[in-house]
Amino acid sequence: MAAGPLTVLGIETSCDETAAAVVRRHGDGRGEILGQRVLSQLQDHAPYGGVVPELAARAHIQHLDRLVVEAMAEAGVGFADLSGVAATAGPGLLGGLLVGLTFAKGVAMAQGLPFLAVNHLEGHALTMRLLGHYPFPYLLLLVSGGHTQFQMVEGVGRYTRIGTTIDDAAGEAFDKVAKLLGLGYPGGPQVEAQARRGNPARFAFPRPLKGRKDCNFSFSGLKTAVREQIEDLGTLSDQDVADVCAAFEAAVAEVMADRLRHALDQFMAAHPGLCRPHLVVAGGVAANRALRRVIEDEAARAGASLAAPPNHLCTDNAAMIAWAGAERLALGEQDGLDFSARARWPLDQVSAPVYGHGKLGAKA
Repeated sequence: MAAGPLTVLGIETSCDETAAAVVRRHGDGRGEILGQRVLSQLQDHAPYGGVVPELAARAHIQHLDRLVVEAMAEAGVGFADLSGVAATAGPGLLGGLLVGLTFAKGVAMAQGLPFLAVNHLEGHALTMRLLGHYPFPYLLLLVSGGHTQFQMVEGVGRYTRIGTTIDDAAGEAFDKVAKLLGLGYPGGPQVEAQARRGNPARFAFPRPLKGRKDCNFSFSGLKTAVREQIEDLGTLSDQDVADVCAAFEAAVAEVMADRLRHALDQFMAAHPGLCRPHLVVAGGVAANRALRRVIEDEAARAGASLAAPPNHLCTDNAAMIAWAGAERLALGEQDGLDFSARARWPLDQVSAPVYGHGKLGAKA
């Protein structure tokens, strides 16, 4: 295990943010963000109602060099000052992943530095430790556009998935409902804004998997129910749109509360010696106020401490990738330059896939 400070360049290109950051892990385990840049491609993809992989990859190629230079200039370091280079290797869009991986491998090779291929989900899982001393174990709830899952985080590289979505992620469901209503992309903030002036009791949407003893999610049926309701209404008034959003958001929140209750109970049963369980919430969807309220309520019910990174570290960023790399480097780990990008890469390598394998790997 490394005893001195480690300075790591991190690169994130898994989806539609191009990001670079320099992070330092001090010898006592403290984290420090020395410089970071995130370029959103939101406006490029908004006309299409979702991320277009080829456009995303092209934007990464166009901007990554500049963002790395700017992040390192802000940090006041050169390549010779780095201890290692980390890049997201998956899961994500293969074209984008290849851009970041190729760049990081080139720097590592040219400078003779350790290379670290980081699982994007591990970046989310460890972000709280970048912000301050946060001891293992803890329960992670990751709620983002591409992922909705519970992980028991036992240590760096030690994760146990106890729940995941069996179809759509929560953020994906928000985006699809927004698209059905013509609200634009990204859908989460649009749906939340409309829901504030809507009546959540007007439509009785289903609560998928509520009451089941496992901790899995399903949002596909809820999304279908919303689509059918919209079709039944025909021409939508502004109030119709607000009421649909409010009822949909209420259904997601109720499901989230139920699933989280089971996950906290399972986590506490697996760690009976803990004086107080710790819950970490990450992912951009967790910024939704209705979801945040039910998460806070369930944490209080279980007597759990609740922590969440600030919003700019919940969405895709390179600081979390650099930090995950630094945590692994401190344990003496690194990866070969032949490490390949992975469209699918479950963080937990122990639990069986929820619904099997495809040609790209485990689906969930």
